[in-house]
Formats: sequence, C-alpha cells, structure tokens
Amino acid sequence: MDVRSALEAENIRFVRVLWCDNANVIRAKAFHLDFLVEHQTQGIGISVAQQAIPVMYDAVAAGSGLGPVGEAWLVPDWATLNPLPYAPGHARVLGDMVKDGQPWSLCPRSCLKRMLAQAAAENLQIKAAFENEFYLLRLTETGLQPADETVFASTLGMDLNWAVINDITDALLQQGIPVERYYPESGPGQHEIAIRYSEALQAADRQIAFRETVRGVALRHQLRASFLPKLFADKAGNGCHLHLSLWRNGENLLPTAAGDLSPLARSFVAGILHHLPALMAVTTPSPNSYRRLQPHFWSGAFRCWGIDNREAALRVPTNPQPPSPTHIELKTIDASANPYLALSAVIAAGLDGIRHQLDPGDPVAIDPGNLPDSERQQRRIDRLPVNLGEAIEHLKQDAVLLTAFQPELAQAFLAVRQAEWTAMQGMTLDAEVQLLLERY
Repeated sequence: MDVRSALEAENIRFVRVLWCDNANVIRAKAFHLDFLVEHQTQGIGISVAQQAIPVMYDAVAAGSGLGPVGEAWLVPDWATLNPLPYAPGHARVLGDMVKDGQPWSLCPRSCLKRMLAQAAAENLQIKAAFENEFYLLRLTETGLQPADETVFASTLGMDLNWAVINDITDALLQQGIPVERYYPESGPGQHEIAIRYSEALQAADRQIAFRETVRGVALRHQLRASFLPKLFADKAGNGCHLHLSLWRNGENLLPTAAGDLSPLARSFVAGILHHLPALMAVTTPSPNSYRRLQPHFWSGAFRCWGIDNREAALRVPTNPQPPSPTHIELKTIDASANPYLALSAVIAAGLDGIRHQLDPGDPVAIDPGNLPDSERQQRRIDRLPVNLGEAIEHLKQDAVLLTAFQPELAQAFLAVRQAEWTAMQGMTLDAEVQLLLERY
C-alpha cells in the first residue's frame, strides 16, 4: 500500500493510531500527515504505564509492575487503515505495541495473535463476530435520557431513528464492515446492529471500529451512544454476544452430518464452560457488568449450554436448513471487555477443552433458573460469579488463562481489575453510570 497516496486521496490531516487498554478504554495518539515519514514504520511512543491505567482515572494501578519508566511504540498496522466517515480529515489505524524492537508482552492485539497461532498449530482457524447492543441517548434538561420510548423490534423505533441508524450503517460499510441485521432492542432507545463474522483478529479489530463508529456518528446527530452493560435499573442491559466457529481447510467443524454438534466442538464448548468463572474477569470485567447478569434476563447467569437456549451462558443456535449448527454464542460477555483479550481467553479455554477432550454434558433445554437447586447441583449447573471480585479470584487460580496472557500481561490486567473492583464495589448504579457512561 502506498500509504501517503491513500491518505492524500482522502484529504487526511491526522492519522489516529489506536490501542485498547486493560480497562478497555479505546485510546489514540494522532500525527499530522506532514510527519508521516517519522511514524509510518516506527509508530508513535506511549508510556508503558498506559497498560496499568484503570477506568476511573489516569493513574497507575498498584501492583501492576509498571510505572513512569519505559516506552512502548504503537506501530501502525496499515492493513487496518480507514478514513473516518464521521470525522472528515481524520483516519484510524490500529497499532501493535512494540518494545525493544519486539512485540510487547503486554500488547492485547499480540496476545490474540499468539492464541491464534496456537490454534493454527493444531490446524484450527477461528472465526468470530461480536454482536453489540447499545443505547442512543439524548441530552435533556434533566440529563441524558433514552432517545425514544419504544419496545423490542418496534417499527416506530425504526422510524424514529432511521437517520442515525442509516448513517451508522453507511459509515460501517465505508470501512469494509458488512452489516447483516438491525432492530430496536428491548430497552427504550436501545438498538442492535449485527455485523458479519470474519477471521478472529479482524473480528476484534472490527469491534473497536464498531464502537468508535457508533459513538462518532451518534455525536453528529446530537446523541450519545453507550455500550455500558447496565445503564438503567429497570431496563434491559447491553450485551455483546461473542459468536465463534472452528474451521479447518475451509470446512466448518461444528456440525456433523446428522445435524449435531461435533465431538471437537463439544470439547471446545466444555473448555469454555470449565473456565467460565475465571473468564468472566475478562469477558465481563466491569463491576457494572454484574448488574446485567441476572437469572431470567437472557444474559447467561448460569454455567451451562443449550440448543437455542437464550438463558444458557453458551447457546448453540440452529438453522432450519443444513448445515446446522454453524457456530456457538457466548452470552456472558459485554462491551466493557477488551475484544482482543476476551477472544484470547475464550480461545485458550476452548483449546484446553479440546486438548483434554472435556465433555460439556447434556444440553439444558429449559431456563436453568427454574430448576430446583438439587437438580442444578446434580447436573453441574452452577450460578456464575455475582460480582467482579469473585471473578478476579477465579482468574488468579486459573493457570490456563494466566499462561495464555503470559506473566507481565496477567499481572497488569489483574492489577487493573482489582483497582476497579476496590474503587467501585460500593458505588450506586447512578454513580457507576455517571463515571462509565462514555467510557464504553
């Protein structure tokens, strides 16, 4: 790619080099096009301490192993370059963190690359997609309020919001992100836009671009967009379901000829379920996440799997025509998760299940919250962690996930999680929303 020609053709003034930190705050440093030669290959410098910053403030989390000394470099991956339709004159490129000329061990994007290499070593390719729910909010005299008061799949909700939804869609398409489906979700002002699955690294890149685009376009419509898991006590929460499939030589390995889940896929599911209490420190990493994860709310509050069961943490969707099933859906995840680390951890768990030929047991065909405690215990269906503190303790004991992250990233990640849990565990919902509304 002739980077300069591509940027000049779009009249780009500033190139934003993005990273997503351990608090899942999307950050960037930008350089002017006149200084492209200085940054095109070496990137732009950031303090190593950036990977120890919690969501509450720009200060280093205790116990992270990081501090004021040391520099990492955000090296642009020019294959991810896109002009920003919602910010004319600006372009986005995702950066890989490099230190001392090597991929930095604390780089989330590099962590995902390592896990995909482990899958490839077993002749497996991972495809994925993130399915986001978000609220559109309008600033009023009483503060931010939902942009409408409609219900699930309401055509009125579509009519009230068609302009902003069309602009979001157009902006995504201009960035090469295929949009599959759209509908208003259960909450007032809540929407869901589903994008097409892709290779796993690209899926994580698209998740960053998706969040950025929805927010940027909403601002141009005098709206705020938020992916925060739980904004309103009495209204639906925002999930960000993760869809996964396993491939080999162009063949989807999930279905059997009889229309069942293959033994390989069953073991992958079993691995995710086995590690799920620890995974939640990565996939639902905010104290706010656990306000959403309640029984009977289709959020995946119990450790189990099921065929088309929207109360199970892992759902296997089916199709009316073969091949079926084509993918699995993890529901116990939201957009406060760093997509690179969430995918890394889920893949590590699934590969562990394959290596040890774990069995997920029988699928659950009813709402697990309606089962008697004795039957749940007999079927090994347990309530997942009810707060971030519990999930952190599980992660501290999970050798598979900690090994996948490697020691330095694991230490910094746990320090950020602990700092957030310590600071926020006593907060009211209103205080959480005030702090986090526009972080996610």
